[in-house]
Amino acid sequence: MGLYIEARIRADLDDLWARTQEPSLHQRWDLRFTEIAHLARVEGEPQRFRYATRVLPGLTVAGTGISAGERERPDGTRTSALRFASPHPLSPLAEGSGYWRYVPAGEGVRFLTGYDYRPRWGRPGALADRLLFRPLMGWATAWSFDRLRLWLERDITPERALRRWLAETAVRALTVVAACAGLAYGALVDPAGPLAPLALFATPVLAVAAVLAALIVPPLPGTPSARRCLRTPPPRARAPRLLATLKG
Repeated sequence: MGLYIEARIRADLDDLWARTQEPSLHQRWDLRFTEIAHLARVEGEPQRFRYATRVLPGLTVAGTGISAGERERPDGTRTSALRFASPHPLSPLAEGSGYWRYVPAGEGVRFLTGYDYRPRWGRPGALADRLLFRPLMGWATAWSFDRLRLWLERDITPERALRRWLAETAVRALTVVAACAGLAYGALVDPAGPLAPLALFATPVLAVAAVLAALIVPPLPGTPSARRCLRTPPPRARAPRLLATLKG
């Protein structure tokens, strides 16, 4: 099952193209990569690139790929396609391919991606991918698309957007912790005491309300969120023909 992510971004098409095609800009907003760099290009061949992701301090997983783009199409859209692979034994992605589409829509652009990959480590890797890594990759892609949207629409830099997300996530986490602590306190209230009926009723209700608020309340407008992106492909969604021209 491939991944599909779509965001509607109110921005100039050229600006969106630049911030997604220029490696130094791309690596700033895309949570999946720590570093992206073009390699020396051979005339007549697709652009080759190197990517790297810092998994832990001192541990970086890297790979290489090839990409090609169609900046001028008769229908006004643009397309970028790539194939990638990582020989690193700790990379859960062995190889894969994907595309970006830029579709003008009213005052903005429908920016969408579709990609798939082959997981490493045989059957255990396939199980881990289905249960953990693929959902995480989908979330990271959608979250990154929204961070890019905030950069283009509201001039909130990717670094600032990350700080906002970390702060808001910390507040939500503390709310859940406080709610759990309240439940624990309620359980310790003397059932024979004068405040027992109120404490035993109010504490669980307020705790559940606090947890639900932390999990359900939408993020602030300036905080990136994966939930703002479309995650289900439209009917008849197909990979561009450009992808078939790339040979790894």
